[in-house]
Parts: sequence; structure tokens; C-alpha cells
Amino acid sequence: MIAALPMYDRIELRDATDAFWALIRHSLLDQQIDAPASLTRDVDPWSIWTDPRLIFAQTCGLPYRARLHGKVTLLGTPDYGLPGCPAGYYNSVLVVNARAPERPIAEVLRGRLAINEGLSQSGWAAIHAFAADLGIALTPALKTGAHVLSARAVAQGQADLAAIDALSWHYIQRFDPMIAENLREVARTNPTPALPYITAKSIDRAAILQALNLAITKLAPRYRDDLQVNAAIAIPAEAYLAIPNPPKV
Repeated sequence: MIAALPMYDRIELRDATDAFWALIRHSLLDQQIDAPASLTRDVDPWSIWTDPRLIFAQTCGLPYRARLHGKVTLLGTPDYGLPGCPAGYYNSVLVVNARAPERPIAEVLRGRLAINEGLSQSGWAAIHAFAADLGIALTPALKTGAHVLSARAVAQGQADLAAIDALSWHYIQRFDPMIAENLREVARTNPTPALPYITAKSIDRAAILQALNLAITKLAPRYRDDLQVNAAIAIPAEAYLAIPNPPKV
């Protein structure tokens, strides 16, 4: 079996992430369920999410509804306790260069947009929907490959704005102050269900969910503070599927 937690796997969080997985694994082994000793890293996430040996992973809402729904089992959604968001939901922070002049948000949205990738709910779908509500059609000017790289592109003047997952923004402010201090928040998008935990289609959901919930309760306070995971929320697949997909870019 394989397991992975690739979505917030910063080097500064590795100890916390590994401790979280160790607790999940211990509970699975107690239930006589095979689980790997370590997380799979540095592998294309799609090969992990679609692997029939997958026991536990985290994906993004857009990949889940666009390609993975019906091919994996939805386990639950982490509650990160984000401001302005219901339990189990998150949103995106729209950032511009700190030295940019104050302008109406409609003008800001017409600037050069950096996105992490075209199948990102927080980096592309969220800001596309936000702009569409204002009657503005967006076309990304730059694909960076990661939220922190989008933030850096705006901080360095290579782009005018970016939409950063609110939890990623928290980590950028904490671990990348040289980037964060050169950025200014101008808006936040509407909340949508956060990044879901999944397992392979053939796996017993109840057993994995039990192990996940137990691990969250046993996580050491310092690791809970690092990962910001308060609970696993039962958000139905329909809540993910109801969100419109953005144009392919």
C-alpha cells in the first residue's frame, strides 16, 4: 500500500506531517490494515491518487471533481479553522505587490495573473469565479507550479496578482517572511470545501476514517499547531461537484 500527504508538505512541516501519518498508520495496523511505514514523496501526485494501492492521501477539490470522482473514495475534509470559513472550508487570498498603488478590485483583476496550475481550486478556479461575479474574464499570464512561487512572482514584480490558498498564505507569512512582507492582501474569495482526504475505490472508508479521526485527537499540540488540523469534516461529494470548473489553461 502507499500513502501521501503532498498538498502542504513543506520541509518545515515534515516532522509534523510524518508524526500525523505515524498515528494514522498505528491505528490502521491495530485494525489489521496494511499501511506503509513512510509517506511517498517526490512522485507525481496523479500517479499516487490513481494508484489502486492507495490507502490514504490528500488531493485538491478541482482534481477531485474534474477527474477523481468515481475513481477514489472520499474520506473526509480537514477543518483548518480558517477565518471567515465554515468548518471544513477554505478560500483564497488575493495578493498584489506591497508597493502597488491602491486600486479598485476590478482594475486589480485585469493585471498580470500568476497561477500555480490550471487544476488548482484555490489558485485558479477560485479567482476565476471571483472575477466572473464582477463580469471580468481572466487569462493567466504565468504558471508557476506552486503557491509559494506565485507569491514570489508577485513579490518580485513578474506578475501583478495571485490567488493563494489561505492555509498556504498562513505558511508563507510564517516561513517566507521575505516574500510575505512584499505582498498586500486585497480580497478573499468565497469559501469552498477544503482539500479532501481520499483512499482507493476498493478500500473500506469507515476503517480509514476511524484511523484519521483518532490520529487527529492524538496529535501533539506542537504538531497540531503546525498542521492546523482540528477535525475531519464529513462534506459530501455533491458539495465538491456543485462548484463550476474554470476554463482549461
